[in-house]
Formats: sequence, structure tokens, C-alpha cells
Amino acid sequence: MSDTPREASLLEAAWDCVRRSCERDWSTSSLQHFTLRDIHLSVERGGIWHAEAPLPDEARDLLDCLLPLVAHDAPLAIAQLGQSLDGRIATVSGHSQYVNGLAGRVHLHRLRALVDAVVVGAGTVIADNPKLSVRHVNGHQPQRVVIDPSGRVPAASHVFQVAEAPTLHVIGEGVLPSGPMGKHVTRLTMTQTENGIEPHAILERLARLGLKRVLIEGGGKTVSRFLEAGALQRLHLLVAPLLIGSGRPGLELPPILTLDQALRPAWRHFDCGDDILFDLDLTAVT
Repeated sequence: MSDTPREASLLEAAWDCVRRSCERDWSTSSLQHFTLRDIHLSVERGGIWHAEAPLPDEARDLLDCLLPLVAHDAPLAIAQLGQSLDGRIATVSGHSQYVNGLAGRVHLHRLRALVDAVVVGAGTVIADNPKLSVRHVNGHQPQRVVIDPSGRVPAASHVFQVAEAPTLHVIGEGVLPSGPMGKHVTRLTMTQTENGIEPHAILERLARLGLKRVLIEGGGKTVSRFLEAGALQRLHLLVAPLLIGSGRPGLELPPILTLDQALRPAWRHFDCGDDILFDLDLTAVT
């Protein structure tokens, strides 16, 4: 964390710059200008930035990590998973609070604040009953999207009863929800196959509703389905320094026979408290 009041102030200013970059019209300008307290900052379309004076490491990392996600006007589907060194996101009982440290949770809340919608699968809501709201940082509340093809998520779940943000309940054709939900919940009926509702179809439906920046937050099965479908541009893996040894895996993809079939995305890494954040660019996979 920032060591001095000035470093903390510049970190908060860097976050404000990232948030404001979301609101700029990048289709008409390839260069935007910001002020971080007393330091002028220019940001190019795509996220490359230049400051007229040195910035603290935390502020630099924040800009390096997040500006490429928002300094453009193209749609974005990014996923995030927090996992152990051995690739587990929870124990065999489903306990996962918390695999990652506070800095990792702050990063997740930053991602929520930068997108139009946060998407989770039915299993995540059933297991964790999450709020899916922005709490650790300043930022707007994204719409919440629950993928629930068979209508098995309890109507009493937090996202369906507490109107912190508009919520979309994505449900299969001919399926009824499990009970009455709040007025902030809108049902989206979609065609499903034997493998569920197709990820690209979900993103296209959300885009038609004006939700073009989307965070696929969990769980592991949902993120894996979007990754397998080629529906993600970015994946953030937060790796914590612990070994769980068994339990729920993060990513599960179809088996491969040789390592030359493995995905090898362009990548960067950042310190995130005690965790390491791997930023994977899935548009540059070899």
C-alpha cells in the first residue's frame, strides 16, 4: 500500500483518471489529457500514457494495468479469477473467503467499477450469495447479470432482492424463475443448448442493451465456458501464495494431447499485495 500521503493521493488520482477514461469519447480523439494532482498526464487511445513527472510505483502499475481496458471505444469482455498456486478457487466444501488478499479484492472492485455489467453463473450465486457491488473503491454500480438456464437460483438471493443495481436474470426458454423477485430484476429469456446458453449470444444480447464492457466474474465453470468459446479479450488471474491441494479448480478446458495445443496468450504481471496479478491478452494467443 502507499507509504506517504502524497503517494496515496496520487494513487487515488490515478484511479480517478482511469474512471474518467471510461467516460471519454475515444472514437473522436486518439489523445486525452488529465491532471493527477499537480502532474499532467496524457493518455493515448489503447492505454499508453505519459506523465510530465515521475509517479509512485502503485500509481504507475494502476495506470499500466487498467488504462488498456478502458482507453478505447471497442466492446470488452474480461474475466477475473482468484486462485491458489495450484489453481484452486475454493476448497472441496466450496469455502473461498478469501483466497486472495485485500489488494486482490480491491482490484476486483476496480474492475466492477469499470464495466457496464458483471456476469456470474448460477453456481456462484447459489454458493456465495454475492452482492456484486462496488464497495472498496469509488465508482458506479454496474448492472448485475445472472446466467441461470434452468432457473435454479433461489429468488431470495441478494442480487434478486436488494436493488443496489439493475439485475438481469438470463434464463432458458420455457423455464420459470424460482419465485418472486424485486422490481429491479429483468428476465432475459434465451435459447439454450445441451451445454447451456452460448457465451457469444449472451454478450451480443447485452451489447444490444448498451452493455458493451462486461466482466465475467465467476465462477470457474462460467469463466471456462467463455474462454473455451473464444468470447474473452482479456483474463485477469490473481494468484495467491497458498496451496489448497484439492477442491474446485479455476479453469477447466477440453483436454489437449500435446503442449503445442496449449493457449499461450501475451501476458504481463503486477504485484497486487501478497498476490500476483497475471494480465492475459487473449487477442494475442499463439
